[in-house]
Amino acid sequence: MRTVKRSVLSLSRAAGRLTAGARLLPAFLIAGGQRCGTTSLYRALAQHPLLLKPVLHKGVHYFDVAYWRGPAWYQAHFPLRAGAALLTHRYGGRALAFESSPYYLFHPLAGERIAADLPGVKLVVLVRDPVERACSAHAHELARGYETEPRFERAVELETTRLNGAEELLRASPHARHHSHRHHAYLARGRYADQLDRLEPLFGQDRILVLDSHVFFQQPEHVYDRVLEFLGAPHLGYPEFERHNGRPRPHPLPAELGRALRDHFEPYDARLVRWLGAEPSWRR
Repeated sequence: MRTVKRSVLSLSRAAGRLTAGARLLPAFLIAGGQRCGTTSLYRALAQHPLLLKPVLHKGVHYFDVAYWRGPAWYQAHFPLRAGAALLTHRYGGRALAFESSPYYLFHPLAGERIAADLPGVKLVVLVRDPVERACSAHAHELARGYETEPRFERAVELETTRLNGAEELLRASPHARHHSHRHHAYLARGRYADQLDRLEPLFGQDRILVLDSHVFFQQPEHVYDRVLEFLGAPHLGYPEFERHNGRPRPHPLPAELGRALRDHFEPYDARLVRWLGAEPSWRR
């Protein structure tokens, strides 16, 4: 079955490359963060008839790990302009292509590449309690086989060593990959303000919408309205909101470690206020 699926994907990509010039490029990206509800938001937005997801799969991961494949490969993933024009005529609003690759927020070169290749693109970023995010990411990577350390506290201890020199390598060798930078950055990925500060000079604050994922899951209609307003997309009713990719923790978080991590993230969380327009929900 996997071999058949790979063959179908390969044929679809080949056909897409032949028609790449006739296809849309994204008007917005869900850029992260990882384990912050990006899949749930992606699936809600994909139910809007004018918000067009990639033809093949959710995350193209072009601007982080596949940039060497070139722009035609990337554009091949999106719907044809002719089909988008029909939707525009039918619904009276512009059809917008998008994708969701949560490594874009954290990868040191992704922002620069996006700004250069997609002028005018908008970014949607979700943030979550960084302690919960770190625990969730560890459980996720462990389940996928990308993490070999079963104890979260030990994985946190190893993080500095694992990530040492990773950003320098990725900048020096633009087509390189770094396993730990992508899969073991439990604390680093939760320092959202640092990542947003890197993106702001490239896009401006007005082209970056930062959402509190806890608010999204508690008040999905309100957050959905904000996203449509940010995109300039017409409201055509609410989608079905579901929560995806939740994973239970394999072990409870030790109370002492939890307190230490909350103290660690406090100054980073404080810097999110200007992005969210309010104190993060997990700090209230």
